[in-house]
Amino acid sequence: MSGKESIMGGRTALGIEFGSTRIKSVLIDYDGTVLATGTYDWENSFVDGIWTYELKEVEKGLQGCYASLKEAVRDTYGVTPVTYGAIGISAMMHGYIALDKDDRQIARFQTWRNTNTTAAADALTAALDFNIPLRWSAAHLYQRMLDREEHVKDVASVFTLAAYVHYKLTGRKVIGIGDAAGMFPIDSDQMDYNEAMVRKFDAMAAAEGYPLHLREVFPAVLVAGDDAGTLTEEGAALIDPSGELKAGIPLCPPEGDAGTGMTATNSVGVRTGNLSAGTSTFAMVVLEKQLSKLYREIDMVTTPSGFPVAMSHANNGTSDLNAWVGMFREFCGLMGIEADMGELYGKLYTHSLGGDADCGGLLAYGYYSGENITFINEGRPLFVRTPDSRFNLANFMRVNLYTSLGAVKLGMDILLKDEGVKLDRIMGHGGLFKTPGVAQRYLAAAVNAPVSVMSTASEGGAWGIALLAAYLVDGKAKGRLEEWLDQYIFVHMEGETIHPDPAEVEGYETFTKRYVAGLEAEKAAIHAVDW
Repeated sequence: MSGKESIMGGRTALGIEFGSTRIKSVLIDYDGTVLATGTYDWENSFVDGIWTYELKEVEKGLQGCYASLKEAVRDTYGVTPVTYGAIGISAMMHGYIALDKDDRQIARFQTWRNTNTTAAADALTAALDFNIPLRWSAAHLYQRMLDREEHVKDVASVFTLAAYVHYKLTGRKVIGIGDAAGMFPIDSDQMDYNEAMVRKFDAMAAAEGYPLHLREVFPAVLVAGDDAGTLTEEGAALIDPSGELKAGIPLCPPEGDAGTGMTATNSVGVRTGNLSAGTSTFAMVVLEKQLSKLYREIDMVTTPSGFPVAMSHANNGTSDLNAWVGMFREFCGLMGIEADMGELYGKLYTHSLGGDADCGGLLAYGYYSGENITFINEGRPLFVRTPDSRFNLANFMRVNLYTSLGAVKLGMDILLKDEGVKLDRIMGHGGLFKTPGVAQRYLAAAVNAPVSVMSTASEGGAWGIALLAAYLVDGKAKGRLEEWLDQYIFVHMEGETIHPDPAEVEGYETFTKRYVAGLEAEKAAIHAVDW
């Protein structure tokens, strides 16, 4: 079946993912082939000390992204899509969207980027004997209780961004298990929130004077392939105000960007892993067994099917790197050179390969916000060198690429070195890997293991949630999610694997030692630079 025939026949899956700086839509056929894409750029705001997006901007971005996709379909195939086999919604995980019983927003949306939940995260971790990171929804809700915020007495629903958008489209208060695992601990045997921990949380809430029940407030948990509702008339109008999109389309469970990243890299089976590199950067490893002890640096989440996953999640990824590339583009303009951003990224990244394996003694931190892995609650982007560092463009680009993986590496060292976790393969995806053979090579050095990047790597999580939508309507009858991905989607996918170079492994270890030692400078900058 041709792409046009698939579109006209509604045998397609549409995935929409709300990333930190871009909303992306990907339309695929049931073989996973990308038929069209759409995008909408947006950016978070820092308002009254909170990283946030206005919910009106969420709706505007959804419509803009979908309009971009429709235009791409019309330009390529000469038809306008009016229905799909299934739709999937994904977004950056965690955070806090609170609504009252009338579905009115009653507090500012707090994203994963906020680290103002230390007291709550510490208290919950101690009470549950389970690592509750600062950005988890449970930590946000409990912190609002500890802070006696007025709105908490009226909380009827708490959502992640993906679950909120799904609710607006379907009227169903549900969430995929991978995204739910960033709200509250999951029992992988029951495929649901951990009941014993739920009871403890409810008791802690009551002790603070808030007799709410977590299961009533948080969305219900679903796994990949479950019925998550259909697009309502109101939902169709929200996506496509033109009225061309039809209601009644099935939706798969909404997932977080970690789950879609695992799906997009075929990393949902045990002993597989992936690293997603973007505004935040996180590595995931699907475990054969539970870790030996609790680590505050490691999140325990799940695959979209519910398998336990250890996550090394860094709040800060490529934001500072992107800012530097933007400044180089500004310089090109000053010199009368019109620079294409894609070409500029490619040239600068590739040029970094000529740098020293240890970055020539340069050091950088792209800490726009706090970093949970290094236990720093605020951020100051920082570049440091000594008088005898080898300061040149190749080393400068190399250190900024290295540091975009720096915090994640610290978490991976715990898993691979301290816990002895085994990996059969690790996959890279996201925009950082768009330039062939650069970030992939540095990641191989960071984890001292082969790293593969598929031809679809730059499509990222939007492709992953499109696959989960396709699994709902076409794949579930063919087997478990990991079997379907292996046998029907990735069997013919092209990719490239790079093995670690011993000299670069040693160089990255030297950089890492400097990175850890230099954290004192980052902490000092937070105290000294406050204007």
